[in-house]
Amino acid sequence: MARPGADDRLRRILAVIPWVVAEDGPALAEVCTRFGYRSQKDLQEDLDLLFVCGVPPYTPDSLIEVDVADGRVWIRYADWFDRPLRLTAAEGLTLVAASSALLAVSPTDIESPLARGLAKLAGALGVPGEAVDVALGPAPGDELGVLQEAARQHRQVEIDYYAYGRDEHTTRVIDPHLVYSAEGQWYVAAFCHTAGADRLFRVDRVRRATVLDATFTPPAAGEAPPVFAPSAADPVVVVDLEPGAAWAATRYPTEEVTDLGGGRTRVRLRASGEAWLARLLLRLGQDATVVEGDGSPATRAAARILARYDGPGPGARPQPVASPQR
Repeated sequence: MARPGADDRLRRILAVIPWVVAEDGPALAEVCTRFGYRSQKDLQEDLDLLFVCGVPPYTPDSLIEVDVADGRVWIRYADWFDRPLRLTAAEGLTLVAASSALLAVSPTDIESPLARGLAKLAGALGVPGEAVDVALGPAPGDELGVLQEAARQHRQVEIDYYAYGRDEHTTRVIDPHLVYSAEGQWYVAAFCHTAGADRLFRVDRVRRATVLDATFTPPAAGEAPPVFAPSAADPVVVVDLEPGAAWAATRYPTEEVTDLGGGRTRVRLRASGEAWLARLLLRLGQDATVVEGDGSPATRAAARILARYDGPGPGARPQPVASPQR
C-alpha cells in the first residue's frame, strides 16, 4: 500500500489527536487499527511531529505533550489550548468570508457542519447571512462539474478551448490534476497532451468538456499553481501609464513598478502573447505609452479593427449622406 501524502497524513493525525485525548492512553495497536496505520512505526513518526506543535513563544506550556510507554500513548494539550479561542472582528470576518467561499462550491449543502458553524459565527459577529456574498468567478456549470468529477476520478478530458493570449480556438486532451478558484476565476491545472507539458486553463474559456475512458496517474499533491507564471522567453515591455491607467499596475502581473510622480507610473511586464498585449494597450489607449519593447501588436490590431468598419463589403460602415442644400 502506498504511503499517504502530506494532506492525508495531516487529516489523519488531526483525527487521531482528539480521539487519543478522549481515550486517555489507548494501545498503539488499537490506534493503528482504528486509523489505518500500516505499522506502529508509521504511527510513531506522526506522533513525533506533535512534539514541535504549539504556539509562540514555544515554551513547554505552549507545546503539545506526547507520552508513549508500555505500548500505550497519551496526548495532552498545551495549557494554551485550554483557553477559549478569541478572534478579533477582522479574523472572524475573514473566517466567515472563507467559509462562504467553500459553501459556494456546494451551495445545496446548507445543513453541513460548515454551514451551521458559519451561521453561528456570523450571528456572533452580528453579520446578516446576506451581508457576505462570495463569488468564485463565472464558469459554465456543466463544464465546471465535468472537470471537477474527472479530476476526482483521474480521467482524461477532451476540451475545446479558447486561448485568450493567442486569440485562437483549439481542441486538446488534458489530464486535470486540480480544479480550483483563484483571483475571482475558476482554473484547471492539467497536463496538456498537445503541449506535452503542464498548463493552466480558465474554465470559463472551455467551450466543451468530454470525459474520456483513459485514466492518468495524478502527480504528488502540491500547492495550486500561480495564475500567471511568465517565461524567461516572453518579451519584456515597459509602459508609462498616465493617472487614468494607473489601475493596470495592480491589475496585471508586473516585474517592476516605478512612480514617475504626478500620478504617472512606469511598469515593466512580460507579454506572454501578442494578442494579450494588443488588447491591453488598446484598452489603455492614449493613457499608455510603450517606452521599451514592441508595441506594434496594438497598432496592427487597431488597423484590423478599423478595416472592419471602413473596408468594402457587407460589414462596411455606412458612409454619411450629405444633407441637401437649402
